[in-house]
Amino acid sequence: MIDDCTALILAGGESRRMGRDKATLTLGGDTLLQRALAAMRALFPAVLVSVRETRADIDVPQVADEIPAAGPLAGLCAGLRHARTPWVFAVAVDMPFLPARTVERLAALRPDHRAVVPVCGGHTQSLCAFYAAAALPALEAALTGGDARSLHGALASLDNVRYVDEAALRELDAGPDDFFDLDTPEDLAAARRLLHP
Repeated sequence: MIDDCTALILAGGESRRMGRDKATLTLGGDTLLQRALAAMRALFPAVLVSVRETRADIDVPQVADEIPAAGPLAGLCAGLRHARTPWVFAVAVDMPFLPARTVERLAALRPDHRAVVPVCGGHTQSLCAFYAAAALPALEAALTGGDARSLHGALASLDNVRYVDEAALRELDAGPDDFFDLDTPEDLAAARRLLHP
């Protein structure tokens, strides 16, 4: 158990490419949200779900975006504001294969940093990363101060970010499937094949 951290499941995306709410997609008999909740509850003492607007069908604490249509940065800021721990682990609801060992090994890299962010396949995995509560002012400034409201751009405004590159991920025994995310119906079909080869 990572006791000084709250898990924040980001489930407020528009799912444009998928064509339907990703949180409700089923994989292995459970919805993606159910899978994420089970995985995060096994690792963290508290779990929040980030949504655009509160939903009656989610029976766990929710945080709603305070700035509409502001993307995942708004969800992250809302989660950091509501968490009662010095750290938040933000994870997208559509990452069904993230193993506990990868999360635990990333958690061990937090000392002296304000964020710990994996980089896989040349892509910054900002929706599978640890953020310190102390990073909130800089992230909120990025959210309210610019038109882009990009989480990647907001990360650039933080000092002491630990980017975990692919070589370091290999040393942690983390691979590309750990960060597999479902953006399209084809991704969902591929996930089902990975689950039942």
